[in-house]
Amino acid sequence: MTTFPRLAAFALLAGLVAGCSSSGGWGGYVAAGNDQQQQVNAAPLSVEQLSAKVGCTPKMQVDSAEIRTGHCKTEAGEFFVNTFKSEKLKDQWMDQAPEYNPHLVGPRWTVLGPLEVLEQLKSPLDGDLHLMDHRVSQTPSPK
Repeated sequence: MTTFPRLAAFALLAGLVAGCSSSGGWGGYVAAGNDQQQQVNAAPLSVEQLSAKVGCTPKMQVDSAEIRTGHCKTEAGEFFVNTFKSEKLKDQWMDQAPEYNPHLVGPRWTVLGPLEVLEQLKSPLDGDLHLMDHRVSQTPSPK
C-alpha cells in the first residue's frame, strides 16, 4: 500500500525533475483531431480549480512555470493534484511515474493517490483512471 510520505516524496521529486529540465520545446505540441485540439486550446484548470471541485484548498508543494503540485486532504482521502504547462510535459512526467501508482488524468493535469480515493474523485473531476500504463486508460468502458 502506498503511504503518504512515499506519495509526497514522489510529487516533490517529479517537481524537481521538471524544474531542472530544459524549458525548450515544451510549447510545440499539436494534437490530432478536433476534440483534442479544443482541449489543448482551452484554458486548463489550475490546481486550485481542480481541488475546489472536490472540496479542498490545496497546500502547494511545487509552484513552477512547468508544473504545479498541491496536496489535498478530503473525506475521500489524501492525494496530489498536478497541472502542467503542456500535454507534452504531462506525458513526459507520466512516463517517469512509477507504474504501480494509479493516476486520474485530464487535459494538462493528473491526480495521484490511492486507488480508492481516485475512484471517488473520477466523477467530479471528469478524469480517466490510468492503473498501470499511464498512456492508456485502464478504466473499463461501458458496454
